[in-house]
Amino acid sequence: MLEELDKCTICPHECKINRNEGKIGRCKSTDKIKIALYSTHNFEEPCISGKKGSGTVFFSNCNLNCVFCQNYEISQEARGKEIEIEDLAKIFLEQQKRNLENINLVTPTSYVSQIIEAIKIARKEGFNLPIVYNTNGYEKVETIKKLDGYVDIYLPDLKYAEDDLAKKYSKIDNYFEIATKAILEMQRQVGKPKLNKEGVMRKGIIVRHLVLPSHIENSKKVLKWIKENIYKENYVSIMAQYFPCYKAKEEKEYKEINRKLTKEEWKKIENYVEKLDFENGFIQELGEHEEEYVPKWW
Repeated sequence: MLEELDKCTICPHECKINRNEGKIGRCKSTDKIKIALYSTHNFEEPCISGKKGSGTVFFSNCNLNCVFCQNYEISQEARGKEIEIEDLAKIFLEQQKRNLENINLVTPTSYVSQIIEAIKIARKEGFNLPIVYNTNGYEKVETIKKLDGYVDIYLPDLKYAEDDLAKKYSKIDNYFEIATKAILEMQRQVGKPKLNKEGVMRKGIIVRHLVLPSHIENSKKVLKWIKENIYKENYVSIMAQYFPCYKAKEEKEYKEINRKLTKEEWKKIENYVEKLDFENGFIQELGEHEEEYVPKWW
């Protein structure tokens, strides 16, 4: 039994419920780890996937309720299978045997305590791959500090600079303040990026931002904060791949995001990124057809 789950305060919601007794709070997670799948993923940023692929582990449940979530069946509807800590350690070792670049923990926040224990077990059996912490950014600094020495690469979203959007689309308050403090702690831990001779990251941080239709000014504020607060050597990843799904596709309340980005909107982002003059990063280009997204490095 993990005592910290007796009164859970792992994420900023601080529900203080007893997960060890099966109680559930905002994230709907109990003391059991729940995963939807684990697999090889070749379509993360090139310095994450490399040539061998990233060993993703998709965790069920989430501490946000984003109305446009592309993985809503996993994050909101809790699709997945319960496993023990020892099973998670075995998954890490199995992914290592596949000769992958890293272990990529997707939406791991609810399970930080169990993940740390699984890493300890796997390391005793020879596990040595880099750990990627792939998060929505809504994290407590205290929880991120617990991951020091266990996580090598942080891959946080920075979704919103405008808290009214966070409230409307993800049902949370104070997202920007909370997420930026957590990201700064992540950067403090890992410092500037370290890549191997193949150009695959072994230590570092990549801050991601998904551009939402109708909210270009929000994106500009996010990117300005990244430029002013993240080491120039660190990476930013700017994504154009938004498409309406889950509640954003079905409810009139969200009609302003019930569409893809226009080329005009994306051009505004490209121009602003050029103005900010990031040193390292990743951006998606709209292809000849608006449903195409072509990755490029600068």
